[in-house]
Amino acid sequence: MVAVFNKDVLSWYLITVKLKETVDANLNKSAPPPGALPLWQALNRNLPLLTNGEAAGAGGDALPPRQEREREVKVQVQSPAHSPKPQDPEWVVAIRGKLAQARAEEAACPWARLSVYRVPKSLRDGDERAYMPQVVSIGPLHRGRRRLREMERHKWRALHHVLKRTGHDVTAYLDALRPMEERARACYDGRVAGMQGNELVECLVLDGTFVLELFRGAQDGGKGFGDDLGYSRHDPIFAMRGAMHAIRNDMILLENQIPLFVLDLLLGLQLGNPEQTGAVAGLAVRFFDPLMPTDEPLLRKDRSKLESSIGASPAAAAFEFDPLSGPMLHCLDVFRRSLLRAGLQPTPPPPARLWLKKWSGLRRVADKRRQQFVHCVSELREAGIRCRRRNTDRFWDIRFHDGVLQIPRILIHDGTKSLFLNLIAFEQCHMDIATPGGNNITSYAIFMDNLINSADDVKYLHDRGIIEHWLGSDAEVADLFNRLCQEVVFDINDSYLSGLSDQVNRYYDHKWSTWIASLKHNYFSNPWAIVSVVAGVLLLLLTMTQTFYGTYSYYRPMH
Repeated sequence: MVAVFNKDVLSWYLITVKLKETVDANLNKSAPPPGALPLWQALNRNLPLLTNGEAAGAGGDALPPRQEREREVKVQVQSPAHSPKPQDPEWVVAIRGKLAQARAEEAACPWARLSVYRVPKSLRDGDERAYMPQVVSIGPLHRGRRRLREMERHKWRALHHVLKRTGHDVTAYLDALRPMEERARACYDGRVAGMQGNELVECLVLDGTFVLELFRGAQDGGKGFGDDLGYSRHDPIFAMRGAMHAIRNDMILLENQIPLFVLDLLLGLQLGNPEQTGAVAGLAVRFFDPLMPTDEPLLRKDRSKLESSIGASPAAAAFEFDPLSGPMLHCLDVFRRSLLRAGLQPTPPPPARLWLKKWSGLRRVADKRRQQFVHCVSELREAGIRCRRRNTDRFWDIRFHDGVLQIPRILIHDGTKSLFLNLIAFEQCHMDIATPGGNNITSYAIFMDNLINSADDVKYLHDRGIIEHWLGSDAEVADLFNRLCQEVVFDINDSYLSGLSDQVNRYYDHKWSTWIASLKHNYFSNPWAIVSVVAGVLLLLLTMTQTFYGTYSYYRPMH
């Protein structure tokens, strides 16, 4: 077909072709395709000239199919209203790219599965060291740090001992964990996305085996290392001496955790029962026992429960530790649950007594900005409220009765601050925590922060046997509690101690008790003061008697 450059000739040619096709196909009975212009509109438009390549087919010497010719005829001339939109500016394109990245991140990150968090900057400011491992990294968040690389060779030694003892090949553990890689990855908050799947599986197997070897070796006070686990009595790591204190402190950090289901699987593979659960939790409680902030012995019923649940040997694989119901997340969560065993129920405020209502003013409202539970010890003493040691191993179980605040003994050592900071950070990050007592450690820390304002408050509690510390001075203990809950978001009404603080504040607002306390403090604080008061009272009575008889003799003289 030869290209035609005359518009009139082209128009008549197209009309002829179109009429012939209409007659042949009987197109008058069918509707035109949507979006096509009528023939008379197409012919009356300023159609573009056809070139040889456009009018001919692919080869240039044959007519195109009928549909192709119709498409060429039904050319739509775009009006300004249908013109394409101008391209977005570069800054809008950048915004669209960031939105696409946010959509991808939202879809790829199941927030409900998070359990190993990075401590928020607002909490770690001023005390970065309390959240950072100093000796060993557990899990991927701190893997590869220069100062922690020395411990890597001991992890490989632990894995070697496990494979030698069990007769397994390392692929058995790698293959078992590979299907759980995405589930484990979803537990971490941080830069785990940059770690390849095989690298994460290697990290979990290596670190998880190291943790289990420490747990199993500590079960019998370290005796099992030489007899059952195959380590030397002089081993620098697994002999439960030397660096074990620092390792234990690192393993309780929030950012230094491995999901518990990974540890359960690894231990199950070693014991020949991959489906077992609960064994690791029991071993973890025994391993972290030296970090307990109390030196009171376990109650008899609690001791029997722990012994029956943990058992004498992990090979039994029948023990299950469940201090509180519900699935456990990692070792820090297990330790927290063991602290809060038996649960914490909020203390309801008691009905006010008639004499209390008579002498009391309006109910004191806690200052939400200061998160004020109670007054400090010095102020409570002025109101007649005394503190007494309560004999229990549950350091959080505080009671109040008849003006006496009963507080269990708590032991403060060099690792207590880091321990409480990480427990509080976990409660702050895991806001919808499924375990009972979602903020009970935070509640206790804030209560003690309110109770202690100075070294004198610590000295008074120390003299009463409530606080035992290994720090340099009472002022350091006061500073420790005053810094625990900085920048912590907390509602005093959502606390197991809210009812107790209400009781204490009601008693504090009672004026009669304040007067009695002031009298005791000023006039009965020591034996000499008591003697002075008694002598003054006797002198006052004698003076009144003398005055009476002098007045009586004046009005009724003797005859």
